[in-house]
Amino acid sequence: MHNNPHDTPEDNPEDYPKLGRMLGWVDRPGNDTKIFYVLCAICVVCFGLSWTFHMHGHFHMEEARGFYAIYGFVMFSALIFAATFLRILVKRREDFYGDKAIDCEDYPEDQLQRLNHNDD
Repeated sequence: MHNNPHDTPEDNPEDYPKLGRMLGWVDRPGNDTKIFYVLCAICVVCFGLSWTFHMHGHFHMEEARGFYAIYGFVMFSALIFAATFLRILVKRREDFYGDKAIDCEDYPEDQLQRLNHNDD
């Protein structure tokens, strides 16, 4: 079934669900930069298209060419910076819950029902 005895079903793309097989190209090395450049190109095209028609906004500044592209970029950047700042405020050390963390609980082995889901 598998060529490598250390492979698990999750490591074999033929065992993925249909959507996982269709989107498998995203995980290949180098495709992240390709996706980034395609998204940048789409943004540039959309910004350029805003020069082809006249906007009718509620406020005068909305009628400026490329207003929504610039506004979106500025607000998204502000959101990222705000999230970074909030992370500093709410971040806790890894052992914050100590002995009360659920992964620190001891379960008696005789009371656990272990199931093997690899019944191929």
